Amino acid sequence: MTLTKMLTTALFSVTVAVSLPAMANKSVAESADQVSPLLPGQMIPEVNATNIDGVSQPLANTLAGKPTILFFYRGGWCPFCNTQMGQLQGISDDLKNMGYQLIGISTDNPEDLQKSLKDQELSYQLLSDFDSQVSQAFGLAFFTSQKVTDRYLAKMDLKNPLQKNAAGEERLVLPAPAVYVIDKTGLIQFQYVNPNYKTRLHPDLLIHAAKLAL
Repeated sequence: MTLTKMLTTALFSVTVAVSLPAMANKSVAESADQVSPLLPGQMIPEVNATNIDGVSQPLANTLAGKPTILFFYRGGWCPFCNTQMGQLQGISDDLKNMGYQLIGISTDNPEDLQKSLKDQELSYQLLSDFDSQVSQAFGLAFFTSQKVTDRYLAKMDLKNPLQKNAAGEERLVLPAPAVYVIDKTGLIQFQYVNPNYKTRLHPDLLIHAAKLAL
């Protein structure tokens, strides 16, 4: 089955499904391979996100009842994320013409988000999930290994808060990169999640998924 047919089948199944509530209190996964992301047919969770001005408000208020493409990325320090952000900027007008707003969310603090907006010349909104509460609510948050935690904190000079895993070890928490197509009611129509942070959804496939979700 081609990717296009897979997308069509998945999205069609959502249109005939009853919306399901998001599971509350999702835990942080022990690794990227163990995340349990929200699925099509579920509603976005009740969780706060912070804008570039440092103002925290419910995610639903930010979406404001508009069809939304919400993508989770690791941070502006990640070259794969920067490539994806540039690709999404390239299709931002197409998404806007379809009626979508495009919003990115990462563990960057508001100051770093402002830097990304300027350096990448982005026209869409970025949100801060510095404490990983949004990615956790979406089932995307996971503990990095001790090796990765140490390397990222040192090399990237990250100041994100560490969290204790099941063994009581303090680790860096990151989101598995993901893309969600959300309708105006907050219902998830499509999602793409890949534990391998080097593999991202192709812009053409996102355009196709967005069209099918209308």
